[in-house]
Amino acid sequence: MVMGVLGFGCKTVNQNVVTDETVNVTITQLVEKYGEQEQVRMEKGVKQMATLWESKDGTKEEFIEFCLENYIADAAVRERIFGRLCKQFEAIFGGFNKMAVSLLEPTHVTTFESFPIDEAFGAWSPTAHFEEDFFDNKIAFYVMLNFPFYTLEEKNALGQDWSSLEWGYARMGDMFISRIPADLAQKISDATTYADNYIADYNIYMGYLVDGEQNKLFPEDMTLITHWGLRDELKAQYADATQGLVRQQMIYEVMKHIIYQTIPVEVINKNDYTWDPYQNKIYKDGTEAAATPEPSTRYGHLLNIFKAMKAVDPYTPMYPTYISRKFDQEFELSQAEVEALFIKMVGSEQVKQVGELIVKRLGRELQPFDIWYDGFKSRSAIDPAELDRMTQTKYPNQEAFVKDLPVIMTKLGFTREKADFVCSHITVDPSRGAGHAWEAAMKDDKARLRTRIGEKGMDYKGYNIGTHEFGHNVEQTITLHDVPNYMMCGVPNTAFTEALAFVFQKRDLELLGHVNKSATDDEDYLTTLDIFWGCYEIMGVSLVDMRVWKWMYENPTATKEQLKDKVIEIAKEVWNTYYYPVFGTKDEPILAIYSHMIDAPLYLSAYPLGHLVEFQLENYFKGKTVGLETPRLFANGRLTPQWWMKKGLNTDLSVDAILEATTEAVKKVK
Repeated sequence: MVMGVLGFGCKTVNQNVVTDETVNVTITQLVEKYGEQEQVRMEKGVKQMATLWESKDGTKEEFIEFCLENYIADAAVRERIFGRLCKQFEAIFGGFNKMAVSLLEPTHVTTFESFPIDEAFGAWSPTAHFEEDFFDNKIAFYVMLNFPFYTLEEKNALGQDWSSLEWGYARMGDMFISRIPADLAQKISDATTYADNYIADYNIYMGYLVDGEQNKLFPEDMTLITHWGLRDELKAQYADATQGLVRQQMIYEVMKHIIYQTIPVEVINKNDYTWDPYQNKIYKDGTEAAATPEPSTRYGHLLNIFKAMKAVDPYTPMYPTYISRKFDQEFELSQAEVEALFIKMVGSEQVKQVGELIVKRLGRELQPFDIWYDGFKSRSAIDPAELDRMTQTKYPNQEAFVKDLPVIMTKLGFTREKADFVCSHITVDPSRGAGHAWEAAMKDDKARLRTRIGEKGMDYKGYNIGTHEFGHNVEQTITLHDVPNYMMCGVPNTAFTEALAFVFQKRDLELLGHVNKSATDDEDYLTTLDIFWGCYEIMGVSLVDMRVWKWMYENPTATKEQLKDKVIEIAKEVWNTYYYPVFGTKDEPILAIYSHMIDAPLYLSAYPLGHLVEFQLENYFKGKTVGLETPRLFANGRLTPQWWMKKGLNTDLSVDAILEATTEAVKKVK
């Protein structure tokens, strides 16, 4: 195969001792020893090593000696060593992952009694010293020399002609491209863990909300996590033609107080007071009490994460900002590319057409929270209480849900053998937070499915989230066990695991055994409109997220209060540009409510990308069986996004297909 030459001109903050002259001498001696046929790989490996070799690693003479002694010229030997490295890295990463799961269980799972020390254990990162140790023992340099790094541009240009083994070599080359000090890696872990715990315990006791007449609109025992629980309850209220709208309006008032940080701390994860979110007053036994607004805590967590991420920038020369690390390195789609993709869709004529259709279906003008309009789903016409009764009857406890997982897979068309294998590698836990899926990193470990399971059993929200997370777990298991080699395990980026999770989640009623008697010939068109409107909503949130991070980089000394003001300003700017023309109201802050903006930095773009991949997956699945196609598609492993799409679906990642389908759907759906 022919590979381009990558220059490593960037320097880390540490003083490099390997000059260009030393690099040239090293390459010349390697060519003399092993021949010119390997010169391209030699140049790439040596130049990458030179960028990260520090004085403590040795003299320039020792650098040359290391390269001459450790370069692998024999292709067969290199392949065998690659296999050995895969085995060892699986043991290392799998072990680290199991430790992290165990340390975080008390903060993630409800079966543990909570103690203050739990957060400290959860914040400690077993991997904090991994990079430092592997540079010190020179394994990192050994990998760089023999399995060099390829840029995203090179992968996209050359990947079509690479074998699975060559892709594995390239993925191994992604491992050591920075030298982040362990203390800085630990600070990132601290900041993200504390933010995650803050969000996980941010619950609103809905039964203690009152209107201006002291009327309660929600069940006494309803507790919703922000923002997911609030959003899902808002969606569920479309089925209530009598009180649904007033309940949605109250939820939106709650959301605005969270965004503006005017919410009283007395009502966050507490039910000591009733709260009127319209007047923002709290009451004790009907008597108004003094309220204390949350002191910009939400934005303080975001700022702490930014500072922790920015501190490592000098140590990542190939990706010198967190923005580039998230998009170019992790998503393998540039930030500009993703932003342009999203703007093309949220600024399209189709959003106005769908908005007008929703107005007709609702029989009223749009309100800001209608970004979560759920009326294109068949379940939107079903009483939420009925859905809860169905799921709580079917899944009265955790064991019942676990027992049904293989059945769910076979309903999707997976063979019983594959279903049993996958489910034997998944364990289910009751979640403190909204729910999540945690992958395994070694084949003898299990993926974790976390969702909320109450004393009365699993309510519909818990089940709906559970099917989503189960989709993640199925992907995680397939892409660990069925890929060609360990370096290829996983998916191109999180959008692809989100896509399969969406595929599972969308079929939740079908998997539950609920027969939609009102189903019509418009079902496919409704599905298109549902995905389109979901993309429209989350793409706007993602644009806010990206612009906030750009602003933080431009204003690194900002306070949490200044950050709060800017986030709200950006949210309103994005709203006024892409949502006001559809909704008719200006300066709405709703796009700033997403919890992932706080505890999962720049993760939000994975959702709309996932929706686009989901839509293209659903198009591909037409006339095929989901359970038979899924193992084949996801066994391709961690190619770049565009190559995964081309190899699996014979298409590019694009918004064009969904825009065209939406135009047709608007014409068909009444």
